[in-house]
Amino acid sequence: MTTSSSQASWSKEDLLFVPLGGSGEIGMNANLFHCNDEWLMVDLGISFPDDSMPGVDVVLPALSFIEKRRDKLKGLVITHGHEDHIGAIPYLWEQLKCPIYATPFTMALVRAKLRENLPDAKVKLIGLPFNEDVAIGSFSVEMISLTHSIPDPAGLAIRAGGKTIFHTGDWKFDSDPLLGPVSDTAALKALGDKGVDVMIGDSTNAMVDGRTGSEADAREGLIKEIEKCTGRVAVTCFASNVARVNTLVHAAVATGRSPMLVGRALHRITEAARSCGYLKDWPDLVKEDEFNLIPRENIMLICTGSQGEPRSAMSRIASNSHHVISLDKGDTVMYSSRQIPGNEPAIARVQDNLIRRGITVITDDDAPIHVSGHPGRDEMAEMYQLIRPKLAIPTHGTGRHLKAHAALAQACQVPATLIPNNGDVINISSAEGEVIGSAPVGLQTMEAGEVISIDSSTMRDRRRLLWNGTVSASIVLSLSGELCVAPVISQNGLTEGHRADDYLAEASLRVEDAVMAMSDKAVADDHRVTEVVSQALRGLAKSMFQRRPMAQVHVVRVDALAISGE
Repeated sequence: MTTSSSQASWSKEDLLFVPLGGSGEIGMNANLFHCNDEWLMVDLGISFPDDSMPGVDVVLPALSFIEKRRDKLKGLVITHGHEDHIGAIPYLWEQLKCPIYATPFTMALVRAKLRENLPDAKVKLIGLPFNEDVAIGSFSVEMISLTHSIPDPAGLAIRAGGKTIFHTGDWKFDSDPLLGPVSDTAALKALGDKGVDVMIGDSTNAMVDGRTGSEADAREGLIKEIEKCTGRVAVTCFASNVARVNTLVHAAVATGRSPMLVGRALHRITEAARSCGYLKDWPDLVKEDEFNLIPRENIMLICTGSQGEPRSAMSRIASNSHHVISLDKGDTVMYSSRQIPGNEPAIARVQDNLIRRGITVITDDDAPIHVSGHPGRDEMAEMYQLIRPKLAIPTHGTGRHLKAHAALAQACQVPATLIPNNGDVINISSAEGEVIGSAPVGLQTMEAGEVISIDSSTMRDRRRLLWNGTVSASIVLSLSGELCVAPVISQNGLTEGHRADDYLAEASLRVEDAVMAMSDKAVADDHRVTEVVSQALRGLAKSMFQRRPMAQVHVVRVDALAISGE
């Protein structure tokens, strides 16, 4: 899952754009800009693991390209505080060791993450105001207020090398966002009037016609559905969707229910929002020790776990393993969130657990209880009318999203479009942009406190164990290389029942034959014995079951005379 680089050459003055994550996928946003031999990074996020990544909680972008150049990295600018834009910072900042720039609420989230994960790190955190040019090395950055599902989202007007780039971040045009101001269309128009060379934009809803609904629409839909419920109600959403959490608290109050937050991330993020002046009109929240004191029809739970995360509040509630919260037949769970591509199986497992227990599950397919935080096609067209770039580069989406976004930009009379892939080194000094090479990209994760590659031997072994099982053999040889006892074979996860018995019996014979057929020189080499035995074990498994299990071989050498007592 790691892509090597091809040689790319550029001059110190060239203006470059290099996506390390988020182009061709949803999540894990990480982008680089270059000018005058200096670099600027925008966002550093995580994504969710898929079924090919057993035991993985977070997926991180590989940063070897910029780590080698970190002495020229002038800063990391964050567009907003969602996990796919800030989640990798506490894990990867030590590879960068650069200042971090953000608006107040986003900075509060970053600060909390660093305090928890890198308490001793000396990180320079610099707040950025809206509508002011701030110099960061050779770059000038202006934050323009937009609307999203979290406070303080910003589009970035980046000026460097005589060019102006508008990087949208995540955004939408919401006339009634309920939390925070509407998008600053006056600033966007003024930016467009001055001239924008490149617009790098959100493609999440590039295949969705019309406009996405307002947060006010989601609040109205939730209130209507909650009013119909008689038992306990639990609603799950992204913890970082502060606008939705705020909507849910007010929907609870409007329907005569006391709200309760369930999940550590919800408490952490709402505390950050309150420290920045948001959520001041909330009622008192139900505490854990008060849960069983509230009548079923008078409580509403707001839970983490909308994506089926195994250790989230909703997953534990669904499996009836939460230490405090319980739901029963007649209660209702609502999913006020979208499904991130790839998470559908995990979400379905949680929902099936709930349904089997007689709990009603409602999603936005059943009722209007969710609106997207990203723009529909009409909103994207409106943005292009305001910005009027010479070149459009779609990001933040799969290949299908990027292609649809590029077609929309062309329909909006943008002169040139360029669809990027992660790792493309794109020269945007010219009007049409040009891919001049590639940077190494890949996926990483955290394992025992260390950052490791998804392609590491640890992860490869784990995948093999998951899909093919493991076979172990213990071989006891005399000092002269003769078998002292029959090979002892065991297996896990390969097969079961009489098929397992048949395999183990045949494997012991195959291994014995393979060892006895080895030359005196070969059998004296433990490494060569291990290879021969492993090949016999895997070959038999392939012929019997069409699997290639992980093989573990233990070679023990003993003095045969000592064993016999002679």
